[in-house]
Amino acid sequence: MGVSALSPTRFLGNISGFIQVAFLLCLLLLLFKAAQFYLHRRWLLKAFQQFPSPPSHWLFGHYREFQNDQELQQVLKWVETFPSACPRWLWGSKAHFTIYDPDYMKVILGRSGYGLLLLDGQAWFQHRRMLTPAFHYDILKPYVKITADSVQVMLDKLEKLADQDTSLEIFKHVSLMTLDTIMKCAFSHQGNVQLDENSQSYIQAIGDLNKLFLSRVKNLFHQNDIIYNLSSNGRWAKRAYQLAHEHTDRVIKLRKDQLQDQGELEKIRKKRRLDFLDILLFARIENESSLSDKDLRAEVDTFMFEGHDTTASGISWTLHALATHPEHQQRCREEVQGLLGDGTPISWDHLDKMPYTTMCIKEALRIYPPVPGVVRELSKPVIFPDGRSLPKGIPVTLSIYALHHNPRVWPNPELRTNVCPVHNGTRGHFSLQELHWETICHE
Repeated sequence: MGVSALSPTRFLGNISGFIQVAFLLCLLLLLFKAAQFYLHRRWLLKAFQQFPSPPSHWLFGHYREFQNDQELQQVLKWVETFPSACPRWLWGSKAHFTIYDPDYMKVILGRSGYGLLLLDGQAWFQHRRMLTPAFHYDILKPYVKITADSVQVMLDKLEKLADQDTSLEIFKHVSLMTLDTIMKCAFSHQGNVQLDENSQSYIQAIGDLNKLFLSRVKNLFHQNDIIYNLSSNGRWAKRAYQLAHEHTDRVIKLRKDQLQDQGELEKIRKKRRLDFLDILLFARIENESSLSDKDLRAEVDTFMFEGHDTTASGISWTLHALATHPEHQQRCREEVQGLLGDGTPISWDHLDKMPYTTMCIKEALRIYPPVPGVVRELSKPVIFPDGRSLPKGIPVTLSIYALHHNPRVWPNPELRTNVCPVHNGTRGHFSLQELHWETICHE
């Protein structure tokens, strides 16, 4: 009996049966996925039937049109051909609805992810109401000196590097400066982030995540989370996320430890206005149920990232725009020197006395928006101003870059000369049209 149970014939028969069952299961799974693919693609095609788009491959979508480094230029071609918006197929059953019309964007933005930047519904309103005091003018005014001090540290470093008589990549230095500023202004940080190795590793992690995100968007197979997580880029992204979260956790823990001191706690309680992180921590102290650990970290992650990375990008591209237009750079320099030429430190009151510089900054932000696009998913159906509509569940990309270069919004959007310094008479407010070059100057 024992010999019969272990006979090779029976063993091979069991293996064969197992393989057949496994093959059948794999076939069923494949058929299920194929049906899922077909049905979802049909649903998307029906949802987008009111919106023309460039021809796309049934499997690869518009993948081939975005393989080079001319993605933004390709989008601008679509802007000229398809008014307001058009679908972009990432692959067979995955597509984003790309919007570059201001009236369409109002419909989406007026309806409300994680962190204040990404929250929706009631949670968004609660966090917005809680954090609004952190951006009161009385809070922002003292930040001018803090920012100026951080900039001076960066300039001292750049002055030493400039003696090397070689080209200099400034983005990393600008990023450290903006991180230093946001840490001191919003997170009550003491010390110099620009000289801290931990902060430099955080900057590197954020840079890596930006590159990995763009790389993933362009890779068809990396659209699947399982495949991406198993890839070298997926593992790299996981390490970068871990470094970024560790930095955030250190900032939160350090401030929590400081608030354990009763003297420090009472001093903070007496302040008329609290900074960003103190508002969050005091909300936890007064009502733990109002803000979970996940909420707290999400808010800090959001403002740590958005408060330094996009700002650094905007500053770097503005410097690039001025460097490539030396005549405007010189006018900005003369305007600033007219205010601060005698060594006067910059203050809040100086900020609305630089109309030309302000307009150049805003036009640079139009041409090179630090956040070129924002992605949302519709939580309910929408009807756009022209009567066309989309159902719930459609991913929507608000293309800020395409909007800022849309010829239906901006006459001659690529024209970047003949700045017309028109001030609209209100404190510190300029519309982008006031700087929109030659056409506006002649009106």
